[in-house]
Amino acid sequence: MTQALKTRAMRQIRLAGVALGALLCTGTVGYRWIEQMPFFDAFYLTVITVTTVGFGEVHPLSVPGRVFTIVMIFLGVMVGTFSLTTIASFVFSGDWRAYWRDRRQSKMIGRLNDQVILCGYGRVGRHVAEELRSEGLPFVVIDPLPERIADLEEKGFLGILGDAAQEANLRAAGIERAHGLIAAANGDAENVFIVLTAHTMRPDLTIAARADSEESEPKLRRAGATRVILPYHLTGRRLVSMIMRPAVSEFLDEVEHTSGLELLVEQVPVPSGSPVEGLALQEARARHRLDVTVLAVKRPDGSFDTKVNGDTRLTVGSLLIAVGTQSQLAACISALRG
Repeated sequence: MTQALKTRAMRQIRLAGVALGALLCTGTVGYRWIEQMPFFDAFYLTVITVTTVGFGEVHPLSVPGRVFTIVMIFLGVMVGTFSLTTIASFVFSGDWRAYWRDRRQSKMIGRLNDQVILCGYGRVGRHVAEELRSEGLPFVVIDPLPERIADLEEKGFLGILGDAAQEANLRAAGIERAHGLIAAANGDAENVFIVLTAHTMRPDLTIAARADSEESEPKLRRAGATRVILPYHLTGRRLVSMIMRPAVSEFLDEVEHTSGLELLVEQVPVPSGSPVEGLALQEARARHRLDVTVLAVKRPDGSFDTKVNGDTRLTVGSLLIAVGTQSQLAACISALRG
C-alpha cells in the first residue's frame, strides 16, 4: 500500500466519521431548539431518525419538527451510504491489511538502532541486503518499485516504498538513529540526490555510494559520500587478481566473507581512555595478551601505517586492521576498551 493510497483511504474514513458526527450534533441541537426537548431525548430521536430504524417518536412533533425530521432522514441515508461504501471499499480491497502491515513495520523500524539504510534494491542492492543479513546487521530498504518491496518483504526484510531522496522516507527509515547509509540506486544522478539529502539531514552519517562512471565519483564525494565504490572497476581488479594471484585472492575472499575459515579480518578501534593508549604494540601485547595479528593501523588523520612492528604506538582514534579468530578479536576489542 503506497503512502498516497494509505493517506487517501484514511482521509475518506475520517471524512465519513466527521460527517456522521456532524449529523448527530446537528440533529441533537435542531430538535432541542425546535421542539424544546431534553438533551438525551433529542439525541435519541436523532439516532433513530438517522438510522431509519422506525421506532416511535419521543413525543408528537410539530410541523417544523417533522420537516426537520424529513431532512435528517435524507441526510442520514446519504451519510450512511457514503460511510458504508467507504468502509466496504477499504475492507474488501485489502487495503486494511496493507495499512496494519505498514503500521506494524513502522513500529519495528522505530525500535531499530544503529541500522543501515539501503537505498535501492536492484542488482547491487539485493547482494548488499544479503551481505547485511549475513553480518547480522539491522537494515531498512527504500525502493520506489512495489514489486521489489514485495520481494524483500517475502524474505523478511524491512522495506519502505518510495524515493530515497525524499526526506520523509529517510526519516521513516530512522536516519536519526542510523549507523550508515548505502546509496545503491541504478543511476548516478539518483545516488547523488540521495547522498545530498542524507548528508544534509545527518552530516555525521557514514555514507557509501555506488557510481557507474568515474565522472560521478567527485560529485558523490562533494554531495557528502564518505566512500564511493565503482563496481565495474572493482570487478576488473578482482578478475585480474584471480588470474595473477588466485590463491591470495581466494584466501582474502574467504577471510573477508567468513564463509569457511576461522580467521576473520576486523577493524578494532582504540577508544578514549583505553588502557593501551600511548603503548607500543609489543608492550600492549604483553600486558593485555593481544593475540591478533595487526596488518595496518589507520591513524585519526585518515592515513594508513602499513609498516607495523612492535614499536608502533597506539593512539586514541586509531583503527587496528587485525586478523584473528572470532574469540581473539572479541578479546582484543574488550582489552582495548578496558
